[in-house]
Amino acid sequence: MTLLIRGGRVLTGAPPVLVRADVLVESDRITAVGPALTAPVGAREIDAAGRIVLPGLGNAHTHAASHLARGRAGNWTLEDLLTHTAANYGFRSPEDEYLSAAIGAIEMLKTGCTSAYDLYMSLPAVTDETFEAVVRAYTDVGVRVVLAPAVADIVFYQTVPGLLDLLPADLRRTVEAMQPAPTKGLLDLTERAIRRWHGTAGGRIRMAVSPTIPNQATDEFLDGCVRLAREYGVGIHTHLAESKVQVIESRRRYGQTIVGRLAEHGVLGPGFVGAHGVWLTDDDMRMLADAGAAIAHNPGSNLRLGCGIAPVREMLDHGVAVGLGTDGSVCADNQNLFEALRIASVVSTIRFPHETRRWLDAATVWHLATAGSARVLGQAADLGAIAPGRKADLVLLRADSVFLRPLADPVNALVYAETGASVETVLVDGTVVVEGGRVTTLDEGRIYSGAQDAADRQRGKSAEAWALAGQLAPYVGAACRAAVATPLTINRYAAPIPPPS
Repeated sequence: MTLLIRGGRVLTGAPPVLVRADVLVESDRITAVGPALTAPVGAREIDAAGRIVLPGLGNAHTHAASHLARGRAGNWTLEDLLTHTAANYGFRSPEDEYLSAAIGAIEMLKTGCTSAYDLYMSLPAVTDETFEAVVRAYTDVGVRVVLAPAVADIVFYQTVPGLLDLLPADLRRTVEAMQPAPTKGLLDLTERAIRRWHGTAGGRIRMAVSPTIPNQATDEFLDGCVRLAREYGVGIHTHLAESKVQVIESRRRYGQTIVGRLAEHGVLGPGFVGAHGVWLTDDDMRMLADAGAAIAHNPGSNLRLGCGIAPVREMLDHGVAVGLGTDGSVCADNQNLFEALRIASVVSTIRFPHETRRWLDAATVWHLATAGSARVLGQAADLGAIAPGRKADLVLLRADSVFLRPLADPVNALVYAETGASVETVLVDGTVVVEGGRVTTLDEGRIYSGAQDAADRQRGKSAEAWALAGQLAPYVGAACRAAVATPLTINRYAAPIPPPS
């Protein structure tokens, strides 16, 4: 199908500027951008007068399963969140997982995000049926996704330094009785997912490999993940040095940083993505840059869970590719990349008092959410810009929105003022998937109603899991407070102000 978006103001170029132009789309790609383009006979036209045309944003890191648990997190650390994993993610049917994935995908589209990298997790384990439900949800909604079963072959509680010694005898027996899924079974599950789903939905659905947290992966599992990634030509995505507790545990258990251990196992490479990277050292960043690896920056959840402020300026200085993500809705509360854009910029100011040249300005974080996330998704040549040859993943905003009036610098306005509420029309692969602010691919109301029922039902079924998490949480917290008291050469909780020279 041929489509002409006529008369809009298009954000294009580097640095990006608004230009009056038409955009011609043939099938799934942009074929021309310029003034007064001629529409071929039979082409559909979209009147973009009074609209701003943007490249679709890319969510570099999220979790389909998390959206059903939105609003449940209190003042939780990352380790509190992981303590409540069974309570939040267990006791679900495949249809529940479909609804969770669908409601997150709908939110992304309605706030201008057209592509995502999703690590799907489930308790007690990801199954072929639940994974298929998530693939089906992304296919039905119309979001482009790189999807991986996020799995582990070491139980989380075994990776909290000193926890077992703090537990009373009954809780210790409970924890020690917990068994992870067999390593071979996890690798077989991942391989089946790749063989069945990679490249489906016209190429919009791609697969990846995810040892979800390196400390929860045996050496055998890491090696198996590397084998799968190389054999099938897919990426590897993991949660990398997200909290100080994880860094302390890696040094205690393996005698090296998390990045150092991954490097030893051949995990790092151009297809590697580490989510968060809050507690990376300079040496870690050099190793990532030398390997051509990337980081998915999630400033909202990093703050929400008290993990710290990621050293994104240093990553960029070292040459590490960085994309922007929201993380899951249980710990970031929404899937709105416009919010993530603003947080990413303003939180960077805290780390460099009065060193404004080191701050992440609007243009920098806009790059993270467009070209940066396209690179993280392994689709740098196709996504993240409006230009001939690129995929027709496009977003039209109402230019008369209260958030964009008056309009001075358009990128500043998009980063600091826009909320996603101005999104009117969205295209993925040249197909209109949002029109008039409503998703066109399915019944939003049915999804919202079904998700509420599923969330209420799951909460009722998980009462015992919530009770166990409540018993364990004080001990997990005590162990983590002891761990983070360990001094390191880096500090991501606050930026010390250097003494006057």
